[in-house]
Amino acid sequence: MRDETDAPGDSPALADPGAGVAVSGKPGRGSSVVAFVRRHRLGVTITAAALVLALAGTGAVLAGAATNGDANAAVVPSETATPTPEPARAVPAEAVAASRVRTCSVAEAAADPRLANLQAQVVKASTGEVLYDRGGTTPSRTASVMKVLTSAAALSVLGPDYRATTTVVKGAEPGSIVLVGGGDVTLSRTPSGDETAYPGAAHLDELARQVREAWAADPANPPITKLILDASYFGGEEWHASWLASERELGYMSNITALMVDGDRDDPYTNTSWRSEDPIGRAGQAFADELGGVAAIERGVAPAGAVQLGAVASPTVSELIDKALVVSDNTVAEMLARLVAIATDAGNTFASLNAGILEALAGYGVDTTGITIIDGSGLSPDNAVPPSYLTRLFTKINAREASLGYILDSLPVSGERGSLAYDDRFWGDNSVADGRVIAKTGWIDTGYTLSGVIRAADDTELTFAIYALGDVTDEAKTAIDTLATAFYRCGDNLSNL
Repeated sequence: MRDETDAPGDSPALADPGAGVAVSGKPGRGSSVVAFVRRHRLGVTITAAALVLALAGTGAVLAGAATNGDANAAVVPSETATPTPEPARAVPAEAVAASRVRTCSVAEAAADPRLANLQAQVVKASTGEVLYDRGGTTPSRTASVMKVLTSAAALSVLGPDYRATTTVVKGAEPGSIVLVGGGDVTLSRTPSGDETAYPGAAHLDELARQVREAWAADPANPPITKLILDASYFGGEEWHASWLASERELGYMSNITALMVDGDRDDPYTNTSWRSEDPIGRAGQAFADELGGVAAIERGVAPAGAVQLGAVASPTVSELIDKALVVSDNTVAEMLARLVAIATDAGNTFASLNAGILEALAGYGVDTTGITIIDGSGLSPDNAVPPSYLTRLFTKINAREASLGYILDSLPVSGERGSLAYDDRFWGDNSVADGRVIAKTGWIDTGYTLSGVIRAADDTELTFAIYALGDVTDEAKTAIDTLATAFYRCGDNLSNL
């Protein structure tokens, strides 16, 4: 039995001399051990057996040790059977780390009655950890935050460089031409060189110039006297039944058609301007005025294989996304949504948007379960998206995955850009977060929303979504900003309590 004072390798091997096994050890110590064993043979044998029994309880038997080049063997009495080791017990691959205790509470800001029925979620972008959640997995109306989904879908299936094209082709009748809408709502009736509400827009005067030149190149052509308007690229109803008619009267939304000019605004140079109920007719008249000599304008469809006389293209998808997000242009968002539905073969009507946009979003790898998409702009109260989808999509936007960096660069910024730089946003104490909240705003009569990225005071990057739903007033915007500022102040120490 080893003396507890012996260092490893210093212990002599013990054996019953009668068993014919030599006892070896360091010089000067072996003879005394042999004498001791001879005097206390019975006691040593009993002790060794006890040791074996003790080791058998744990499935291990001392077999020996080799130290400093010596072969010191521990031998059990010959009559003792070797125990069968028990199977090794399974152990966890690694210990589960305890969750960090966070202590920064936003309970006071979240309890603001101006938020009405609050839903919110905050995620730490670098880890995906949910730091704060209030109804975050419940699908609800998004208001204009829906434009983020529409933009992501457009980038997925159209790409950032896609342009919608308006063309003119020769008609079936002598002296007739067909103006074919390709879904470009930004096409302008203003003179080339003017910058309208849509920077980079194509102009009807350039299209008319091309047509006159191409027409004149064939001496057999009679004068152009008839203009046919083909808006068949978009189908179904032009105005969704869930939209308030006041959105058109107040200048926030147009009827959605594949052929229009200046987003059907009365004033092409301003974002908010009265819209008509006949954008196709308005576009046709403007083009006829540019051409001159047109005696008749009617609706129809271009002949198959017709000769093209001219074409102009819209700004790119990345430029259109900037317009849809930074000033929340509804008509551009609906244009993008319809083009996505067409590109995915879902259809060209409002009813096709849900299938088309969800298919386009699938490529980002974020679960879309529970999402319902009625329109591309978010005007419908029947849209339904959980805050948790937005926090995860914004994690990818923040990381600039695929082409999603275009969305990050097009978002309003608190106190600096777009709809978050207006006088009623991030004012007073909330101005401490100026430049640190990069997010899309949303507002309909039954809800205010805000979702995006927060660069917190401790430089933690958070993705977030806040919905204030129900009986809300304009004051909900300040309450939302105050809660977002509280998230900004807490950063990685944000508590879910």
